[in-house]
Amino acid sequence: MTRGQLSGAEWEFIEPYLPIGEYGPYHERLRRQFEGMVRHFKTGSQWRGTPRGFGTWSTVHNRFRQWRDAGVSESLLGGAIAEAAEEANRPRQKGAARRSKTGTTTRDGKSGGTSDADAGSA
Repeated sequence: MTRGQLSGAEWEFIEPYLPIGEYGPYHERLRRQFEGMVRHFKTGSQWRGTPRGFGTWSTVHNRFRQWRDAGVSESLLGGAIAEAAEEANRPRQKGAARRSKTGTTTRDGKSGGTSDADAGSA
């Protein structure tokens, strides 16, 4: 995965928020066009500097304008916030590592205490 590409999990989250009209965009080009927009904003480059691998610069720019006018960024952000809130409210998995008051990590959730090695050196 290069710097401008999305992971599979990221794309699975984003794709449902992108509208597909009667005349396009073609489903197989959506990801490239979206990645072209991400690259544009990451690099701060001009639209005309968009590499051809993302599609023609004018297509990527027009797609951005259409999605901006349709409120795609707002719905995508709302979805990300909702997913983060849902993740925060999920109960932790049993056996997950927990941090004790002493700062040591234990799997059983008990306080760090002293180990046999520490007791022998004291």
